[in-house]
Amino acid sequence: MGTPSTPAVTPTMASAPRERGWRLVVLALLAALFVPLIAALRAIVPIEQTILLIAPAMAGCALLGWSLGGRFWLAAVWTALAAWVLLAPAGFSPGFGYLARGWALVLAASFALVGAVAPRRTFFSRALSATGVSFLVSLVLIVALRVSPARLSQSVEDEFGRRLDASSAQWQRTASSAEWRNFAGKYPGVATVVEEGERQLRVIPTVTVSLFPALLALESLAVLGLTWSLYHRASRSRIGLPMRPLSEFRFNDQFVWGLVAGVTLLVVPTLTEARGLGLNLAAFFGVLYALRGLGVLDWFLAPRGFVRVLFIIAIFLAWPVVGVFSLGLGLGDTWIDWRGRARPTT
Repeated sequence: MGTPSTPAVTPTMASAPRERGWRLVVLALLAALFVPLIAALRAIVPIEQTILLIAPAMAGCALLGWSLGGRFWLAAVWTALAAWVLLAPAGFSPGFGYLARGWALVLAASFALVGAVAPRRTFFSRALSATGVSFLVSLVLIVALRVSPARLSQSVEDEFGRRLDASSAQWQRTASSAEWRNFAGKYPGVATVVEEGERQLRVIPTVTVSLFPALLALESLAVLGLTWSLYHRASRSRIGLPMRPLSEFRFNDQFVWGLVAGVTLLVVPTLTEARGLGLNLAAFFGVLYALRGLGVLDWFLAPRGFVRVLFIIAIFLAWPVVGVFSLGLGLGDTWIDWRGRARPTT
């Protein structure tokens, strides 16, 4: 009987350069950790305490790295930190805390398991598979524990209601302060915009609850991407190939059927009972194709240095227009393959 094979880093992985440059990663990490401090993000992000997702995912990566010859102390530290984060009180509404902690644990375990079983797969393929496995495991647990969909929905609604109440209370304290009254007196136009934004904020949680599965999947992919970057800067043991830049972001063209299915469920009158599923499918795959379109745009413009900073600022300031345009580019890339053509020289 031959010796059993064990997961090993492939030659391509072993020769891959170690990721360098902490600036963008630290900025992304700070942005993720500051979500609970920004009212608009609290009304959108499913799990606002992102450290609850980051710490277990880092522990999973460190344990996988240790199994491939990495450092034990790094795995031990992150596992202990993940356990502390999962057990620490986080101020969730009743019921939602179990949902958030359970998802964080299942997602981290799925990501590490996919990496161990399929070490040659790219990061995005691993992250997408891990997210899909997490939804499948969660569905099995929900059925096994006999948790009703109405109870889950109520837990999510209660959580976003709690956040909205906290943001409203904070705004009331700010609006009643002498500093705000002085500011509003000097700059009434700006004050009107801020007050209108506060009123619009109350509408967001209703949409967020409807899109919770899609937003949770997108948040999970984003957190896993951040975790992947953090791990490969903190550890010398590779667990996969380097993440490709945005300009090379693409995925299987068959994903277009996910978007088609979502739109079909939304527009066919006889499928009204499945419109919630259609809305989430359309949102999830729509965002993926918009990111693919941004990759095409990034490849086409090839911004560097200060121009790249302006490119990122423009995306944030004009995200509705950029999002629609990028969605069109991403969908078109399925058939046209923009980046397979010669780059323009003028």
